[in-house]
Amino acid sequence: MKKILAFVLFSSLAYSQEAPRYLFDELYFADPSIHIFNNTIYIYPSHDIETEVKDPTNGGHYNMKDYHVLSMKNIQQEKAEDLGIVLKLEDIPWAEKQLWAPDVTEKDGKYYLYFPAKDKEGNFKLGVAISNKPEGLFKAEKNPIKGSYSIDPAVFKDGKNYYVYFGGLDGGQLQKYRNNKPFGPGTQPENNENALSPKMALLSKNMLEFAEEPKDILILDENGTPLKSGDHDRRFFEGVWMHKYNNTYYLSYSTGDTHKLVYAISNTPYGPFIYQGEILTPVVGWTTHHSIVEIDKKWYLFYHDSQPSGGKNYLRSLKMRELFYDENGRIKTMEGKD
Repeated sequence: MKKILAFVLFSSLAYSQEAPRYLFDELYFADPSIHIFNNTIYIYPSHDIETEVKDPTNGGHYNMKDYHVLSMKNIQQEKAEDLGIVLKLEDIPWAEKQLWAPDVTEKDGKYYLYFPAKDKEGNFKLGVAISNKPEGLFKAEKNPIKGSYSIDPAVFKDGKNYYVYFGGLDGGQLQKYRNNKPFGPGTQPENNENALSPKMALLSKNMLEFAEEPKDILILDENGTPLKSGDHDRRFFEGVWMHKYNNTYYLSYSTGDTHKLVYAISNTPYGPFIYQGEILTPVVGWTTHHSIVEIDKKWYLFYHDSQPSGGKNYLRSLKMRELFYDENGRIKTMEGKD
């Protein structure tokens, strides 16, 4: 096992701070991935729509069909600007439905949009689309990433390396795989067994492939024991994000059925990671897919909830608020329902 941080941090209790704000009113967007390109804040979300799919089993009512890009000139801008559709489902040769949470990164002047979608056999794969501009348009590759599966890609640049983190349970199909191969029963481990882990892989130099077999990201408790499947308050469900603060790697994710946003830390991007505590208590709605970004020497949490739609889980709205660390690098817990 790789050497891990010798200290354990626990988040402080929730505390009062400036109220969050919604970033867009005209359409429903969720799962915001935030990046700064050319001194502009770009938001890469999924696009929630009213859908003819009424069965919520395995997230079927999250029936997204395109991706938009939003932008802000600065963090003080009250509302984000919608730059329009940058990729449509019908323009992705291998995909059949459900364009879920994406992410974008830049390398050598090109912009790479990583996204999940179900293929013609109903299996989630990860795809790539490329643009010469951060605002798109993006052109999808003809095939998904070889060996990819599940959902929620998040790309993290560390030095010259680019890593993709991914995975999601239930509708995200992560439980259908073990050791990167289909798992016959397609079930989650028993409550007393180790929880399923998010996955990660180094990306190839051309940014279109895995440069290695995807690896499990081990999340440990304060005693160095892997989190268990039945530990719903702490174990991974979906929506992984990676950021770095004071040379420490922060892995954050949604716990799913307990609706919490939590985090763990490591001194390497591969982990293992030590669980720390909550970033955000439950919001109105389902999971809290998010991103954490430094802008003008302050840190911000971007996420979503379903409050403007009256609690419809599949019609979510983008929010943001400032995020704070204490003197030991602990993220201060925020209240999800405001």
